[in-house]
Amino acid sequence: MALVAVFLACFRDYRPHLGPGERATIMVVAADRKQARTVLRYVRGLLAAPPLAKLVENDTAESIELAKSAVIEVGTASHRSIRGYTVAAALCDELAFWPTEDSAAPDVEILAALRPAMATIPNAMLLCASSPYARRGALWDAFRRYFGKDDPMVLVWKAPTRVMNPSVPQRVIDGAIERDPASAAAEYGAEFRSDVESFVTREVVEAAITPGRFELPPNRGVWYVAFTDPSGGSADAMTLAIAHLDRKTNCAVLDAIRERRPPFSPDAVVQEFAGLVKSYRVQRVRGDRYAGEWPRERFRAHGIQYEPAEKPKSDLYRDLLPLLNSGRAELLDHPRLAAQLCGLERRTARGGRDSVDHPPNGHDDLANAAAGALAHAVSGRRPMVINPEVLRLVSIPQTRYGQLYSQF
Repeated sequence: MALVAVFLACFRDYRPHLGPGERATIMVVAADRKQARTVLRYVRGLLAAPPLAKLVENDTAESIELAKSAVIEVGTASHRSIRGYTVAAALCDELAFWPTEDSAAPDVEILAALRPAMATIPNAMLLCASSPYARRGALWDAFRRYFGKDDPMVLVWKAPTRVMNPSVPQRVIDGAIERDPASAAAEYGAEFRSDVESFVTREVVEAAITPGRFELPPNRGVWYVAFTDPSGGSADAMTLAIAHLDRKTNCAVLDAIRERRPPFSPDAVVQEFAGLVKSYRVQRVRGDRYAGEWPRERFRAHGIQYEPAEKPKSDLYRDLLPLLNSGRAELLDHPRLAAQLCGLERRTARGGRDSVDHPPNGHDDLANAAAGALAHAVSGRRPMVINPEVLRLVSIPQTRYGQLYSQF
């Protein structure tokens, strides 16, 4: 891809097709800017050759301006940020791992935003290179429609790693096949995975959303549960969800949800979350059992008991699915939550056991908290209310009764 970018930028003259001050952009698009800069480093290595180095007019962290009004620039996979350019070529890196149709910014919308930017440059090129992944998205659609077919506008080629790069040792590939045949077939054999499927459809998620409902206030007489997905504040978001079971409709209702993205102070977020759960008269919050001891200590410091969840998140997602499919779950109008739920993947391991998780380079912090709260709202038991007269009959001191009552 770097070689194509350098060739198109250095050996084609786009000035006859440009207006005053306009530049032809060779855009390298990846899931994030760090990934796109990898291609840009290869570009710089090729442009270091003496015949080409003299064409470089300006070199910055994210772009290289060349003679003949051409610029090589990196961009992210966003249908908003790539608009407004005059694109002579778009080089899309690892397209299979971009967001798909289940997300708020799917890959097909990103490609659709690129095509108008290429309309004014004759023979503008759209080049997508990727290891294959699941059988969905723009890459799978192009493969299914054009591979092995004679089309004057579209060429799809498919080749394993050893054909594209013979320097990769065969023992590396053999070891990968022994560990996980399905993953190795995709990474090194250029085969789409058949063991990865979408967990829930967008139609089901959207049917569960109550439009315009962003949060429900606490209601007396309702028993609430809380679930949190802790984070250390540097990589993943920290999330909290509160839910209850509507006993009239037998539906699990999501009442409130919070997300704090990094960087943040974990102690400050715990204090904020503790205040929210107290407003719903909740004294106990469940969460990830793999977060270590710090969430227990910090929530305890703010008067909230933290209990590790009995089930892993894959099981919580599996508990949530029948609620969504049967219409027994009510979600808030929260686009990021909907996108994360729609992006969940069901994978089948070698032993035949299914797991549910976010896709590569994806997140499921909001989805995890919501699934945990909704699942526990349905399966949890409401605390027993103890009459003070009963306590006196069994000779329990009033002070102890006060402690029990405060826990409820």
